[in-house]
Amino acid sequence: MSADVLLPAARRSLLGRADAVVKLAGALLLTAVLVVSADPVTSGVVLLGELLLLGLAGQRPLALLLRAWPVVVAALVSGWGTALLAEDSGPVLLDLGVTEISAGSVAAGAAIALRGLALALPGLLVLLTTDPTDLADGLAQTVRLPARFVLASLAALRLVGVMVAEWNTLAMARRARGAGSGHGPAAALREFGGQAFTLLVQSLRRATRLSVTMEARGFGAGPRTWARVPRRSWRDAVVLGACALLAAAGPVVSVLAGQHRFIWA
Repeated sequence: MSADVLLPAARRSLLGRADAVVKLAGALLLTAVLVVSADPVTSGVVLLGELLLLGLAGQRPLALLLRAWPVVVAALVSGWGTALLAEDSGPVLLDLGVTEISAGSVAAGAAIALRGLALALPGLLVLLTTDPTDLADGLAQTVRLPARFVLASLAALRLVGVMVAEWNTLAMARRARGAGSGHGPAAALREFGGQAFTLLVQSLRRATRLSVTMEARGFGAGPRTWARVPRRSWRDAVVLGACALLAAAGPVVSVLAGQHRFIWA
């Protein structure tokens, strides 16, 4: 996903100008509802609401999902695996010999896929619409988290874009040297493994240098002052209210439809 294309427009949007801690609280509300609910109606209602919230973030839902294809693929794979392993109920739709896929197992797989997508989108919305420095200011001054933890989180978020750029650079460098010229799934897997290991080594070296640099400049040595003070506005009330309404709408609709089921039931 191209952060340099998505982030500027997203951060100028209504959701982007809301307080970072408010957006984080809204995302946690939606996540909590999805974690305790296992029925497809709750997940579907919350997912539909989250796609509508993408409009407040200045994003087109389909374009964002295409760019975030690993999340979509992971949700579909988890749904397919659940459909294969879930207990059969209802008419058999597909007989694979060693296993059967019934209407009940397909419904269970669809519920897991919808739930996975609905769980991933709140974090994605917060990431796309929030400046890491704003989030760090909010965590330190509003939530009162330790400065050492906040600054470490800020550094990690700032390095996400660097890691994406380094991954692309590594891919071009390996192609220039003729690495990964083989064909087939095995060659692609070896290429991915080699590139991922190289990125891991570079990340560890960068983290060590950054840690020493921050220590030398006094980060985490004692109480800190903050240059910017978070300010709330009507946008924060709108965002938090929308998230709370959506978090309540999912279970309410599923209960009215007679489909609500807790994860432990």
